[in-house]
Amino acid sequence: MTHILFVQWVNLVFGPAVKWYLLEKNLPFKALLVVDNVPAHPPYLKEVLLEEFTFIKPIDQQVISSFKKLYTRELFSCCFEMTDGTSLTLHEYWRDHFDIVRCMLIINAVWDEVSQRNLNSIWCNLGPGCAVTPGAFAPAPESAMVQEIASLGRTMGLLVTKEDVSKLVEGQKHELNTQDLLL
Repeated sequence: MTHILFVQWVNLVFGPAVKWYLLEKNLPFKALLVVDNVPAHPPYLKEVLLEEFTFIKPIDQQVISSFKKLYTRELFSCCFEMTDGTSLTLHEYWRDHFDIVRCMLIINAVWDEVSQRNLNSIWCNLGPGCAVTPGAFAPAPESAMVQEIASLGRTMGLLVTKEDVSKLVEGQKHELNTQDLLL
């Protein structure tokens, strides 16, 4: 993103939208814009490098972990609903019926759930006053979600344990490079 494009976006889109929202909700005129790898910021934006705030990384990871668990649960539920009581096998469903549209529908549904259940409580970790209503949306207990996913997997005839689900959700320990993605 170029400096000019970023400044225009801040001035013409972000700024007015935030101002309108805060005025409509009768909230104090304060906003936090979190950006990553922006080469040039407008001089009137206060810049704080994220490396200075290492506590943000666990918060980011908490959102990602919650999303992965919710996505996996919804995916397993969808697979179970489509194969239960039919002659369709899980493999056939996956091969012939699961497509990018269904994936995006699941992502959309799950993101709505993450937004409502997790984000507000995660912002509470940043400090007092960061969340609009502290404690309003407490996340579901992690072990209960993992157990539910494992149970759904077993219901479909998969040999899935809580440990398997945890490994799946943990995912890669390092970022994949282009070569890894092409394999």
